[in-house]
Amino acid sequence: MASGFEILGTHRHKEHRVDYMDWAPGARYCALVGDFNGWSPTTNAAREGLYGHDDYGYWFIILEDKLREGEEPDELYFQQYNYVDDYDKGDSGVTIDEVFQRANDEYWEPGEDRFIKNRFELPAKLYERLFGPNGPQTIEELGEIPDAETRYKAHKELHKDDPPSNLPPFDVIDNGKEYDIFNVVVDPAWQEKFRNKKPPLAYWTETRKGRKAWLKKYTPAIPHGSKYRVYFNTPDGPLERVPAWANFIQPDAEGKQAYAIHWEPPPEYTYKWKHTAIKPPKSLRIYECHVGISGSEPKISSFNDFTEKVLPHVKRAGYNAIQLIGIVEHKDYFTVGYRVTNFFAVSSRYGTPEDFKRLVDEAHGHYFLQFSRFYINLKVLVVCKYCNQYVDNDAVKYLILANEILHALHPNIITIAEDATFYPGLCEPTSQGGLGFDYHVNLSASEMWLSLLKNTPDHEWSMSKITSTLLGNKNYADKMLVYAENHNQSISGGQSLAEILLSQGNDKAPQSNELLLRGSSLLKMIKLITFTIGGRGYLNFMGNEFGHPKRVEFPMPSNNFSFSLANRCWDLLEKEGVYQDLFRFDKDMMKLDKNEKVLSRGLPNIHHVKDTNMVISYLRGPLLFVFNFHPTDSYERYCIGVDEAGEYQVILNTDERRYGGQGIVKEEQYLQRTISKRVDGLRNCIKVSLPSRTAQGQEWFVDMIMHAL
Repeated sequence: MASGFEILGTHRHKEHRVDYMDWAPGARYCALVGDFNGWSPTTNAAREGLYGHDDYGYWFIILEDKLREGEEPDELYFQQYNYVDDYDKGDSGVTIDEVFQRANDEYWEPGEDRFIKNRFELPAKLYERLFGPNGPQTIEELGEIPDAETRYKAHKELHKDDPPSNLPPFDVIDNGKEYDIFNVVVDPAWQEKFRNKKPPLAYWTETRKGRKAWLKKYTPAIPHGSKYRVYFNTPDGPLERVPAWANFIQPDAEGKQAYAIHWEPPPEYTYKWKHTAIKPPKSLRIYECHVGISGSEPKISSFNDFTEKVLPHVKRAGYNAIQLIGIVEHKDYFTVGYRVTNFFAVSSRYGTPEDFKRLVDEAHGHYFLQFSRFYINLKVLVVCKYCNQYVDNDAVKYLILANEILHALHPNIITIAEDATFYPGLCEPTSQGGLGFDYHVNLSASEMWLSLLKNTPDHEWSMSKITSTLLGNKNYADKMLVYAENHNQSISGGQSLAEILLSQGNDKAPQSNELLLRGSSLLKMIKLITFTIGGRGYLNFMGNEFGHPKRVEFPMPSNNFSFSLANRCWDLLEKEGVYQDLFRFDKDMMKLDKNEKVLSRGLPNIHHVKDTNMVISYLRGPLLFVFNFHPTDSYERYCIGVDEAGEYQVILNTDERRYGGQGIVKEEQYLQRTISKRVDGLRNCIKVSLPSRTAQGQEWFVDMIMHAL
């Protein structure tokens, strides 16, 4: 059922009708009700038999288009229509006899006309002889069937006076076995000749009419925009429901009942795709967002608002993928999409399916990879206990099957697992016994940062704990996706890191405000070390790239359905201050990966972790990252080991004034030459200036003087 939506639900059929198919093995009766038939449960019901109800629980309903007054039914029972183009081949006025004649003329060669006209003669005579009124009534009366050679000679004798033709010669095979009497083999040369022939014209395509011809003759059985539901008679009584396969759902005016909407817009209102989907990049910089809260006004934002205002911002911020949450139709807005009601319908709160197509197409035009986040109930898929008799085998099989089908149908798809158990084989191919996910999320990182900020004084932070938590399970570090925070921190009743760190500051004087300077510095360092120390992907929730100061709280009964916190304050980016500084830093951090391929490099070499000094340093490819988390101590010439001799140039410094820092390290100090001294188990070292609560990213260059020598 991986492609069940292509069959089940309502679908426009080429032969001027709409087909509805559903699966309800326990039902006794099935009908489609809606405003198009006065909500009558008897007008459009499934019949019994092959084209109505079968033994496997499938129900099939045909809704024939209505013939307009004064119009005659189609001459051909198989007449098809193209509902997109105004004109098609069938509009040319060519008759079916002319189409058949052209097909025969193009396919058959001269001399084969007798075969064309008599190709059904043999089976008709055989049927008459065996099953006709004058044929044998019992097996005994059938008599013995002669062998192949006898039948062949009889055939030649019967047709000895026929004119010569290009019909195939026959060879007789009779090895004295019982089945040989049925074998008459066509000459191989003749077989090859017809194997290379093009098939006859598809007459149903040649006679297909266009949309104008259809509208002139018929009115749609179920017009575009009609409300409908499916009606079942079950052993427990009648019931109505929204079909599970509907692709557009809308509630009534009071919001108490939902209806499926038949979505079949005319061509002029159908979105025309402009861009092709991009291939997954080697490193993912994911921008996680929710369409409904993406605006600055206290209301539910639309797909069009998101397309016009948020997508350009995401492009400017340097991310290469967007992840949409709460996009599939769900029951309550405040559940953020966790209570899905229809997997094949985008939420009507944000707009129409055509608006969503535009959003996806424009995202591809910005070279974004697009994700939709689906939630799988862990009460069903319990895989938290493994390698014993308590493992939920059905859950594991489901995940394996889902990944196999998804990757088979869409080779460029990416599946990500949120897992806190380090399940063995989580990201291994299913062919090797794994579950088949492409990435897994390190959930421990965000929990660690929240715990440190809320429960641990700055001077008691453990550098060893930070590095071990951020690296996660080393066996899957090359397929790990990390984030300092995601929507859970700011939506699920919690606080974002910016809200914790910046809530007491004054954004108008960042350089003179000690609390704001601390918050801004730690926020930049937390992001940078999470981004660079491990993993192949990084995720950021909408607004956190500039330190959004408020949490997200959806309108719900407990807050009297208020929208005051269900938006994003984009206007903060228009003012000089801490939010512009943080956004500038986040943008340059994304640019660092774009230029230096940080996320796609191998695992880091963490060679310097000092809890007493609160300093962390590691190498990732040619890049050196150094962090000083100490709240008060600065180091003028701190010795850090490096492997390669040469020069190291600072390419990212959290303390620069344009990022809201103090600018203690001057630009003339950005270039450092290595010293031939063994430090941290490495052959060389450099001495760097490390102000408190700052971090640096440095790039190694070959020493051109030494290289020339």
